[in-house]
Amino acid sequence: MPDNVLAAFGLTLFAGLSTGIGSVLAFFTKTTNTKFLSFSLGFSAGVMIYVSMIEIFFKAQESLVEAVGAAEGSWLTVLGFFGGMVLIALIDRFIPTQRNPHEIKKVEEMDAGPVQNAELLKMGLFAALAIGIHNFPEGIATFASSLQDPRLGIMIAVAVAIHNIPEGIAVSVPVYYSTGDRKKAFKLSFFSGLAEPVGALCAYLIFMPFLNGIFFGILFAAVAGIMVFISLDELLPAAKKYDEAHISIYGLMGGMAVMAVSLLLFI
Repeated sequence: MPDNVLAAFGLTLFAGLSTGIGSVLAFFTKTTNTKFLSFSLGFSAGVMIYVSMIEIFFKAQESLVEAVGAAEGSWLTVLGFFGGMVLIALIDRFIPTQRNPHEIKKVEEMDAGPVQNAELLKMGLFAALAIGIHNFPEGIATFASSLQDPRLGIMIAVAVAIHNIPEGIAVSVPVYYSTGDRKKAFKLSFFSGLAEPVGALCAYLIFMPFLNGIFFGILFAAVAGIMVFISLDELLPAAKKYDEAHISIYGLMGGMAVMAVSLLLFI
């Protein structure tokens, strides 16, 4: 397997397994640093939105225009972009609202101690499943970006990792609260993140043999759409719920600024 593919897998694995960081935070901290989480989620959204709209979208368009011409290539880019949005929206649509993996959880909820509650356990299991389903296309997005441009891949992997930390808390809190079993809560949280490297593996096995200019352009455009949707539908609303002030917006601007500077440094 080529080194660039291994590096892309490594970045995707790092991003996915950061759900375990959320689980550890839930066990070993007494309070939720809501300001930090709010800023971090906003930062993650800023990175994803900026890199999607400024870099990935135009790389996709460049590839498609070169392959099929200006008019058709531009249309295919737009269709791929919104196709990615539709894909992740459909995935989101089929997850029942009451089991939404992005329901805000705080580590303070651990202090009440475990209670034998089958409904809470079910909630944690559904949250783990839902996060796994969400993480699958995120894994494809991280892997494809890392394969095309490692510097982009690093920033996207960090952004996705930040995004996954609260998801780890969302799995751990109800599972621990219902069972009192820290290992079980951690394992479910940890394994829900494995969907990202699984997504990367599927991308490698299924997409790589067909990776010409047209296919790559459409896939990359879809990746941009997926990341913009995740940012607007998940990251920013979650950031606002953690903190009512403008901290999430400051994080958003900071993420965009860091991404902009990092791109300029490599011109």
